[in-house]
Amino acid sequence: MTRFALTFAALVAASPLAAQDPELGESLYRTHCAACHGTDAQGNGPMAPILTVQPTDLTALTSANDGTFPTTEAVKRIDGRDPLVAHGSPMPVYGDFFEGGPMVAVKAPSGQPIMTTEPVANLVAFLRSIQD
Repeated sequence: MTRFALTFAALVAASPLAAQDPELGESLYRTHCAACHGTDAQGNGPMAPILTVQPTDLTALTSANDGTFPTTEAVKRIDGRDPLVAHGSPMPVYGDFFEGGPMVAVKAPSGQPIMTTEPVANLVAFLRSIQD
């Protein structure tokens, strides 16, 4: 096994896969996301009318992804690995906040772990919990 693989395996083993709290995620959502995506997460926040690119209906992520919640894409969009130019590049504009905290592993639909920060894991858990 390569040195990288051993290091990654050690990080994943030391990181809880179940460290996701939808209630904490909801609190984060209301503070950092609701202004654009709306309190109901359907893309109708008070800032939506002035945005060039309209916010996504976050309650429809699973239905837009053939019935599977897009965990990997959600993590990468929130933590900035998949930047959204409409947000001024890294998403969200609160990127510094989401970069902090302990690293945890979030389980992708494939079973693969995705390393991210605890706030991102909690936010993704909340988004998963509100799917139509």
